[in-house]
Amino acid sequence: MRVLLSEGSGLTSRQVATRLGDLGHEVEILTSAGFCLTRFTRHVRKVHWVPPFGQTPFAWLKAALAVVRERNVDVLLPTQEQVTILSAMNRTLGVATVVPPFESLRRLQDKVSAYRTLAEWGIPQPSSVVISRCEDIFRVTRFPVFVKRPISTASTGVRKAGSFDELQAVTRSLWDGRALLIQALVPGNLAMVQAIADKGRLIAIHACERVRESVGGGAAVKESIAIPEMTAHLEALLSRLHWHGPLSADVILAAEGPVVIDVNPRLVEPMNAFKAGVDMVSAVLDLALDRHPAVQPTGRSGVRSFQLLLAILGAASEGSRTAILRELVRAARRQEPYANGSEELTPFRGDPIAIVPVVAAVAATLVDPSLWQAFHSGAVGPYSLTPSAWDQIVSRALSGPHAGM
Repeated sequence: MRVLLSEGSGLTSRQVATRLGDLGHEVEILTSAGFCLTRFTRHVRKVHWVPPFGQTPFAWLKAALAVVRERNVDVLLPTQEQVTILSAMNRTLGVATVVPPFESLRRLQDKVSAYRTLAEWGIPQPSSVVISRCEDIFRVTRFPVFVKRPISTASTGVRKAGSFDELQAVTRSLWDGRALLIQALVPGNLAMVQAIADKGRLIAIHACERVRESVGGGAAVKESIAIPEMTAHLEALLSRLHWHGPLSADVILAAEGPVVIDVNPRLVEPMNAFKAGVDMVSAVLDLALDRHPAVQPTGRSGVRSFQLLLAILGAASEGSRTAILRELVRAARRQEPYANGSEELTPFRGDPIAIVPVVAAVAATLVDPSLWQAFHSGAVGPYSLTPSAWDQIVSRALSGPHAGM
């Protein structure tokens, strides 16, 4: 079966391509990035260049559907923020995909709407204030806090403020006329929870804890864990929204229990789940083909995996070549935090081209450690959903699914 991934520059796309290739499918990708991570694997048969989604979502869609027709694609799989436009225009796509109902997606896509939706159903969140007027800022009395734009990707619209003066400065820098969400810092480790629903029925769930942080808040090293409270919360949320497809949440493991700080209406880095025994990619593919997969058993706890590329970029962000070399030695010797772990992003056994991005990152950052920023921005920028793009998608969806492109 020929599967087309909606974006090839992200970590999720790279991991999904590995799993689809192992399942025997032909994988092709769309991208507008100069450095496209997912092209560096034997599993990808073809790369298609398309307009950048974040600036021109409907030009992206037109190009994507042209590729679908030209290449006789069986499934167009959203691996990044393109899920928004595929959900909005689902009735007119003419190709199999898996997306939630658009009205359900709207309730979780932007951070302010997501906060209100989770609050409505009593899902634990940090102490929060929605800022829609200048005077609302005085309602914030606890510090430090995180100031969040409603539409942002991979923490690009999130800033920390440790005092009221900092809050004023950060709010001014992020304010674009839209409401901002301000949430108090919650002490605790970060966990990532993923769930998949079949028209509101929970069929798979997995959680992993971030063991080593990398740039942009990413997880260079993860370990699978069980969070029973989140299963109950997500089961109720997915049912009420009649959700279809994957949903991911970032959770702080606080002393009083898990606290949700972000949600994403898509799959996020599914390989730790697969290594722990939960096959998210197969479940999503079944849903795209209008199958109704059985509920998957809970995965094993204590399964550790790492993304060496992120570890290298994280070390480079310290501005030290010594830190980069130290990280490489730890990984090569399987010292902590790599002990008993396995590579989830660029596994090169049987796939030698997979090591190219890691080698490129090491070589570049040893010459100039600040070049980690080029790798990071190149991965996130092409698929980031901008406020303008979201406005265009919502407007077109509300004007009717058959509105012209």
